[in-house]
Amino acid sequence: MFSTMRNAWKIADLRKKILFTFLIILIFRIGAVIPVPFLDTTALKELFPSVTADSILSGAADQSTNLFSYFNALSGDAFSRATLFAMSVTPYINSSIIMQLLTVAIPALERLSKEGEEGRKKIGSITRYVTVLLAVIQGIAYYIYLRNASSPTSNAPLQVIKYATGWEAWFTGIIIVLCLTAGSALMMWLGEQINESGIGNGISILLFAGILSRLPSTVQLLIQYLRAGSQQAVYYLLVPLVILLFLAMVAFIVILNDAERRIPVQYAKRVVGRRIYGGQASHMPIKVNMSGVLPIIFASTILSIPSTVQMFVKNPSPFWQGFFNAFSPRGWLYGVLYFVLIIAFSYFYVSIEYNPVEMANNLKRNSGAIPGYRPGKPTADFIKRVISKVILMGALFLGVIAILPIIFTAVTKMNVTLGGTSLMIVVGVALETIRQIESQMMMRHYKGFLE
Repeated sequence: MFSTMRNAWKIADLRKKILFTFLIILIFRIGAVIPVPFLDTTALKELFPSVTADSILSGAADQSTNLFSYFNALSGDAFSRATLFAMSVTPYINSSIIMQLLTVAIPALERLSKEGEEGRKKIGSITRYVTVLLAVIQGIAYYIYLRNASSPTSNAPLQVIKYATGWEAWFTGIIIVLCLTAGSALMMWLGEQINESGIGNGISILLFAGILSRLPSTVQLLIQYLRAGSQQAVYYLLVPLVILLFLAMVAFIVILNDAERRIPVQYAKRVVGRRIYGGQASHMPIKVNMSGVLPIIFASTILSIPSTVQMFVKNPSPFWQGFFNAFSPRGWLYGVLYFVLIIAFSYFYVSIEYNPVEMANNLKRNSGAIPGYRPGKPTADFIKRVISKVILMGALFLGVIAILPIIFTAVTKMNVTLGGTSLMIVVGVALETIRQIESQMMMRHYKGFLE
């Protein structure tokens, strides 16, 4: 990887693209520390306290898993600081997922997706409008949470927003929601600029930068645990175990991203004019992780709804308190449902994205066939069986990556969230960006050779 970056830096065109990408990341990180107006930063720090050695020993450093903590992880702690980019690219990701699902369900959108470049541009425009709408909704929810915030230690009301009564409250709320919405729209635009003039997928790069920016705070948290080890010596053993587990998960994710099942394909010879085409043997790659990180995002979002609702409910009844406790991220029920939902969403996503019948028809149109299977329905049934087996393996791997940090936290009582979703995004984006750099270097190499 480092040799690839070093070689790319020697090419002037690629060097400009890399520098442009770093410039966009710098703008993103500057916006991630600029708070929106009318907020009391002191009260905001009390609402989202930092972890210290004393809080670890007292058990006060409980980092609950809810929808807001998920936003905070993807935004690089910008959400907990209520900054301009607090919403990060989450509205755009949700909008893209919604449009992807609606393209399969709505015939008009399906026709647009098959109209080539013009159709994709129209779907892209609709996705941007939906992104702004989702950003407004999330901004309103965040404003309501800040307005009704209470201290996590004493449950006393916190005045995070400076003007929360009278007509000033309406004006303040509108400004805060507009700033959060504008920040999401600006991040979407920054991502598109990386797509046009930089290296890699813009939205993924910004996600990568946000998650990676939390690395210093994670290191600081491990240091706090080591300091707590002077009173509880078990932390001297657990901290190295956390690091080893982190490295093992990274290696596991790399293997998962590169693993694939190759179906052999034989192409028949065709005579077109005086030329003979085909006749070679190839293969159809079926990736083990066909759905990427989306099943984990779907599952974590759904399971975080109860704990998020709990944040808005004051003094719940015994029934609802028992309901919220059952769906606590520290409980066994949460882990089991998380694992099952990941498998279910893996099958669901692949079923709407990959059509074995269409894949078999494409092989038939190109005079290709799978050895031992007749073209048409037998080939489609074989591809369907292979995909089902591959999905199961990929879903099990994703489930292990997702619940391993939960099991580790439940056993050791350490509030260090390794985050299967975050690791999947960071490793996946890094590998994909390196592949794009290598492909552009190869293209320029062959271009110079031909000239």
